[in-house]
Amino acid sequence: MSYPSFSLAAAALSLFACSASASIATRPLDLRGTWTLLAAYEVHADGTRTTNYGEHPDGLLLVDAQGRYSLQLFRHGRAKFASGDKARGSADEYRDTLLGSSTHYGRVAVDAAAHRLVFSIEGSSYPNWENTQQVREYTYTDGVLTYAVPASASGSGTIAYSVWKRAQ
Repeated sequence: MSYPSFSLAAAALSLFACSASASIATRPLDLRGTWTLLAAYEVHADGTRTTNYGEHPDGLLLVDAQGRYSLQLFRHGRAKFASGDKARGSADEYRDTLLGSSTHYGRVAVDAAAHRLVFSIEGSSYPNWENTQQVREYTYTDGVLTYAVPASASGSGTIAYSVWKRAQ
């Protein structure tokens, strides 16, 4: 599988090269490990804010030493299928399930100078993202990672934000 021109090897060096003498302010963000979702919300073009995954969404982001990742977001308390059978849901149950979750996996790299995460998405619950490269501007403050999914990814002018904390 080939990836776009962004050098994953160079990004991996940026991602994991933290010298002992580097100050915390200049040390590249090290994503390795397990992260739990604190919040997920959207800001629409008109400035209104919504929470498509609810006020207290569930989520997990796992990143290994080679930059491979798996990410899952779920609306907390999604309704179970009335039939109890995944293959026999109603149209509304399927819609709620799809819109109440977002998952993808692949490789992630940090562009520390530009404060951007670069996701090379291999598989996704949203097929349009498969085999694409997605760039997210991020901040990392007091152990909390926040990144923005740009309006171009949503197609509607909405910017989505995901807020993560490293698991203890």
